[in-house]
Amino acid sequence: MAALFGARVRRLRTAAGLTQAELGDRTHVVSTRITQIERASGAKPTLELARALDAALGADDLLVELWPYVYREAFPDWSRAFIAYSERAVSIREYAAHVVPGLLQTKEYARAVLSVGLTLSGDEQLEERLTVRMARQERLGLPDRPELWVVLDEAVLKRPIGGRDVMRAQLELLLHTAAKRQVTVQVLPFDQGEHDAMGGSLTVLTLPDSSEVAYTEGAHYGQLVEDPAEVRRFMVTYDRLRANALPPLMSLDMIRSAMEGYNREANAPSRSERRRVAQEQLQQSGRRQLRGGGRRAPRRRARP
Repeated sequence: MAALFGARVRRLRTAAGLTQAELGDRTHVVSTRITQIERASGAKPTLELARALDAALGADDLLVELWPYVYREAFPDWSRAFIAYSERAVSIREYAAHVVPGLLQTKEYARAVLSVGLTLSGDEQLEERLTVRMARQERLGLPDRPELWVVLDEAVLKRPIGGRDVMRAQLELLLHTAAKRQVTVQVLPFDQGEHDAMGGSLTVLTLPDSSEVAYTEGAHYGQLVEDPAEVRRFMVTYDRLRANALPPLMSLDMIRSAMEGYNREANAPSRSERRRVAQEQLQQSGRRQLRGGGRRAPRRRARP
């Protein structure tokens, strides 16, 4: 797919009458980068570069739509189609059961999440997945950014992915992002009990032509749902989750409280530190007893 992407770039560049250097100038990269892309050598193109190439070559989003498939080795089959759809979505509604959604993750949090799982084959694939995930977030800063509505299970706030420092920074980013006009974040508290989406995450995408697709995902599987009747069922499920979740302002308070909890934990000694101090105190106590020769016998008083 990287070779196909490069061939498309070369064909479009030639048709436009541009040299590699001229295309590099228009997309703000050196000419050797264009050579690498056309030959499918070196680093794979980022989403930002794919957009720049698309605009410079008048490709009508062809390269942007092809870009997710360049990373076909990085992601399983069932997630690549979802990535392609989400790149075009005008509205994204997501329920996250276990982790913060990829569009709202910090790089450190994303690395911790992506570094585990049965579908990961090595460090190179991890870096590719991380690159794709961070690049996807660029859409939230563009004029055509989608409306994003996220419902987080309370478990997402309580599980310290990557450790306390990573989690604290992640929750801080959530608060900052939720303040934006096109982003809404809610929390579904534990006391709401069971619900239809237990066991996995759910995303409903609205595309530019007003059609909708749904995507469900577990730890090692995913399913893209395109049948309209099935998608409507998932939409009802999502609307129920949204109705049962805390209102946005109360949700932000819960996120803030969770972040402050990680702050307090960061200032408190860790379990290993407490164990070390306790052991030192026991050892010091034992040494004092040895120096004293054990329990002293009472002195006899001299007779008058």
